[in-house]
Amino acid sequence: MKATLLLSVLFFTFFFNTNAQERSLFNGKDLTGWHIDVPAMDKDPNLRNPFIIRNGLLVSLGEPQGHLITDAVHENYRIEIQYRFAGKPGNCGLLLHASTPRALYGMFPKSIESQMMHKNAGDFWCIVENIEVENMEKRRGPKENWGTVDGKERRIKNLTDDSEKPLGEWNTMIVECLNDHIKVWVNGDMVNHGFHCTAQKGHIALQAEGAEVEFRKVALTPIKKLTE
Repeated sequence: MKATLLLSVLFFTFFFNTNAQERSLFNGKDLTGWHIDVPAMDKDPNLRNPFIIRNGLLVSLGEPQGHLITDAVHENYRIEIQYRFAGKPGNCGLLLHASTPRALYGMFPKSIESQMMHKNAGDFWCIVENIEVENMEKRRGPKENWGTVDGKERRIKNLTDDSEKPLGEWNTMIVECLNDHIKVWVNGDMVNHGFHCTAQKGHIALQAEGAEVEFRKVALTPIKKLTE
């Protein structure tokens, strides 16, 4: 009885402390705490910024393509984003452990992507970083094709086919980055679990990748290392 009570108290304490530490990365007013990297704006700085605030929402307009990147570097955290494709379905992504800018195709920073593309949410994409999963050859293809750069098999398919909400409804993606593990949930379903990640900290980025996406929540909760 005492042991059960103690476990309950410890769980409640952990739960309370974890939730008390959650903080929004988006203030609903402007892009404070973020910076953009949009290659096309190098040649024409008058191009429209693809990341805007509209009706209290953070919106990725999709074009011109690029990334919205946190100023801060983050390590060992849980991030929750609530997003939807309000119009046409398309592509977008949440980049984790982002570092060297424009490391791939002159566009994508070195990172691990948690895919948000409609009907593919939760796929991993390796962008000059690598991560492993169970059943790698089934989910990534023949081993000889694996890699993290152009021409290599960089996609690792998620575990489910029906975790996303219908087009226009809000989805919740939660990603936990802890030590060299990354776990992804979409609307409560665990859709991916990677390990032996080649990076354990970095910036967080959202993409403008051709489709308009609305975000109503982008919140981060620090978590302690397993060894602590």
